[in-house]
Amino acid sequence: MLNRFEGKVAVITGASRGIGRAVAMKLAEEGAQVIVNYNGSRERAEAVKQEIEAAGGKAEIMQCNVADFHACETMFQEIVKQFGRIDILINNAGITRDGLLMKMSEEDYDAVLDTNLKGTFNCIRFVARQMLRQKAGRIINLSSVSGVLGNAGQANYSASKAGVIGLTKSAARELASRGITVNAIAPGFINTEMTEVLSDKVKEAATGQIPLGHFGETEDIAETVAFLASDAAKYITGQVLHVDGGMAM
Repeated sequence: MLNRFEGKVAVITGASRGIGRAVAMKLAEEGAQVIVNYNGSRERAEAVKQEIEAAGGKAEIMQCNVADFHACETMFQEIVKQFGRIDILINNAGITRDGLLMKMSEEDYDAVLDTNLKGTFNCIRFVARQMLRQKAGRIINLSSVSGVLGNAGQANYSASKAGVIGLTKSAARELASRGITVNAIAPGFINTEMTEVLSDKVKEAATGQIPLGHFGETEDIAETVAFLASDAAKYITGQVLHVDGGMAM
């Protein structure tokens, strides 16, 4: 087993399930001290922590709504106080409130932008301070194929995830001189609880758009995160990696 992240501290937002959980498991497996951030379910975050520890890894859980600017500041201060450093930030927390443009409420638009885009900004804003002191760091933001191609019924989500790409590139330019890399991953359709609820008809239509002909797994994203967080990717910054079975070419 590789121990690429021995001695590193990694923060994963929205890590109590789905892609976030898979990323936390992967980084912990390779030696990182992992902070499992969650907003809603403490129980699920605890379950991830226990799973990591059972496999011999190190994990702590931390509640924080990433859409809350001041709560983010407090969380990162707390992490630095406890662990002395932050080497890796994975901005994964995200929500959907799908609906057609003409019927979308202002609340549904704002909620998605607040968590997915502003939440990513908030975390970068407060982790950057520590990474600048260290003159090193890896920031990896989760975008989406919807942010690259757009998707009917997801104006809010697509806008938030396209915004994440712009934010990634700007942050990469600002932080590069201090040895901090900032990249994004744009997953396609991945087998998670989010996609589990889709009807067979919708799944079939979705699969028809994927050149490789099937949904991806959370591990596909976790492996990509691990690559970008590792020394193998030290000369890569400001990029968007499409992990989508060929949807966005």
